[in-house]
Amino acid sequence: MRAVIQRVTKGQVSINETVTSAIKNGLVILLGIQKGDSAEKADYLAKKIANLRIFRDQNEKMNLSLLDTGGKAIVVSQFTLLANTHKGNRPSFIEAAVPEIARPLVDSFIQKLGSFGIDAQSGEFGAHMLVEIHNDGPVTILMDV
Repeated sequence: MRAVIQRVTKGQVSINETVTSAIKNGLVILLGIQKGDSAEKADYLAKKIANLRIFRDQNEKMNLSLLDTGGKAIVVSQFTLLANTHKGNRPSFIEAAVPEIARPLVDSFIQKLGSFGIDAQSGEFGAHMLVEIHNDGPVTILMDV
């Protein structure tokens, strides 16, 4: 499981020119599910991200978490995070989980964030989306579990 976590002042997902998710001050999480991932990994990653101290405190230090700030999250399933680019010029996505496995794990991840009291919105699994990210900082963190 791989996540790209971006601290944002604004995040938005649009499908067919219709805004389906929108937040201010929180995280946009791009989430890739790979073969062998499990609900336990999704729960672990959700807890880790919810508690990740990457928001500024009163002293301008990254010392607060999404839970501390009451921020929101948008989770976007993105199998392209699992691209293997070692051979040739066309990425291979062979390590990405099939949709029947990936979709429930993405849903589980979103539900786990919600269980912590985080307003966790999402894109639409498998849809062509336009993702707007106003990266704050910029702060971008890559996590693999």
